[in-house]
Amino acid sequence: MKACRDGRFWVITLAVVVGIAVTASLGVWQLGRAADKRALLATRAAQATRPAVDWAALHDAHARGQLDTLVGRPVRLTGRWVPEAIVYLDNRPMEGRAGFVVVTPLLPAEGGGPGLVVQRGWLPRDAQDRTHVPPVSTPTGPVTVEGVLAPPPSPLLQLGPDTGGRIRQNIDIAAYGGEWRVALLPTVSVQQTGPAEPSADAVPLRRAWPVVAVDPAKHVGYAVQWFALATLILALYVWFQFLSPRRCRS
Repeated sequence: MKACRDGRFWVITLAVVVGIAVTASLGVWQLGRAADKRALLATRAAQATRPAVDWAALHDAHARGQLDTLVGRPVRLTGRWVPEAIVYLDNRPMEGRAGFVVVTPLLPAEGGGPGLVVQRGWLPRDAQDRTHVPPVSTPTGPVTVEGVLAPPPSPLLQLGPDTGGRIRQNIDIAAYGGEWRVALLPTVSVQQTGPAEPSADAVPLRRAWPVVAVDPAKHVGYAVQWFALATLILALYVWFQFLSPRRCRS
């Protein structure tokens, strides 16, 4: 009987050690994620204070393979839209509402070098007809676009490839440029901040772009939960393996 009890004791002890190690490591991992997000926020804040990037700086960074180092920088670009290539990216919520992110290629006004994808803003989805999208005012002449250099629109899970058309789930920049026979910078886009461009039916394009997908404080909260679970496992182990048996014997 004593041998059986000893064997069970060590099995429980091993399970507790593994449980505490796993939950504590997950807590440490979440703290690391929080630190990464803080570093990203600090980098973006520093980038935002630097001078605006123009076409020459973009093309130079592209030639040197350093486009990613410009992410977060403000941009001010004079160019021309490719209005026939407007795409509405579906299932892109903003401020808790379902809707579309409007994407249009912007080419340098003077030619010479690739253009880029501009995330022009957000429009709400029509609750009665999800295939209906309001037309967006798109000048045919030269325009000046102000915004922030950002990664391309993040891909969402989808079943099968996109079938084309104005409403799409995702956008692949290389394929998108090939579709319209325009050269586009491959790894960056612009999240437009100005000037204001309401759609043709007076529905404004919203531009409340999120800076970071998850707030660092949420990762800290997750870490606290994992550490609390590790502490609970240890407390239950001590109680049931040591304290409670002693109380029963006394």
